[in-house]
Amino acid sequence: MELQTISQISKSFKLSTRTLRYYEQIGLIQSTKVAEYAYRTYDAETVLRLQQIVVLRKLRIPLKQIIVILESKDSAEIIATFEQNLKQVADEITALSTIRTILNTFIVRLNESTQLNLKRNLLDDVSILPLFDSLITSKIHFKEDKTMEDLNQANDRLEKLTDREVRILYLPPMSVAALHIIGKTAELEGKEPIYEFIQKNKLPQIKPDFRHIGFNHPDGQLPDGSDHGYERWITIPDELSVEAPFVKKTFAGGLYAAHMIPMGAFDEWERLGEWVKNNEIYEYAGGDPEYMSGLLEEHLNYIHKYMLAADDSTIQLDLLMPIKEKVRKNV
Repeated sequence: MELQTISQISKSFKLSTRTLRYYEQIGLIQSTKVAEYAYRTYDAETVLRLQQIVVLRKLRIPLKQIIVILESKDSAEIIATFEQNLKQVADEITALSTIRTILNTFIVRLNESTQLNLKRNLLDDVSILPLFDSLITSKIHFKEDKTMEDLNQANDRLEKLTDREVRILYLPPMSVAALHIIGKTAELEGKEPIYEFIQKNKLPQIKPDFRHIGFNHPDGQLPDGSDHGYERWITIPDELSVEAPFVKKTFAGGLYAAHMIPMGAFDEWERLGEWVKNNEIYEYAGGDPEYMSGLLEEHLNYIHKYMLAADDSTIQLDLLMPIKEKVRKNV
């Protein structure tokens, strides 16, 4: 198999170039550098590994566990990882089965009440209440489809975000210290300057609610990623002055649809976009294409991460998409 470029891989696997770069940063995959290519390429072994990663992600297995599965030489450790996920699936099936039983019971009781022309308070029914005790919550929603085609169909059914997974937030206007870096490792290069800025200005003391927001600027089109940029914002007191390489800016704020993800799950942007596209109340408000089209990524509880110097695998992000209320037509 010929070497494939990052653009070709991105199209083949429907993964963003940013996701591929992140996989490389955490050691899930490796690109290959050869003399005749000036950009990232991937060999047959890496392509096969990516196929495995994609299948495991469709099985809702977290990236940290995927690393264990692909890197471990210990079969028992791999089996234990799968069993952990299988238990979560079993919990979900149990919960859904209980919910189905309760809903069917409600339907039967209501039909009986309707036929007898009686009013019924379902939650006072002592025969139903014990069913609620068996409800189990789980993060994984998955059905027992076995073939690759069935897996893809199951994944498609589960890709749609529900209203419970999206929050509507108003972000107020904020003063920010902006750091803009362009290059293949723009996101990584910004970490140390941000930490130094926080320490130098004693932000935890003067602004204990400071926030960290980032976005692609620009997203970059070159195969080697050299034109990819990333801009980071740290919210600061309005009166604080900043020095180069930071630039003081004012963020206008606005209304956003927010969806929380673990670090690295950048494919969730597509799901959030579909939710906004199909929403009856809100629509995408737009934004400058160079500035990630108005999309933002907020590192949640960033001051906690800063104080503990936590690794990236523990980070949670809010994906923030600018929205506005749809103009309602008079009937």
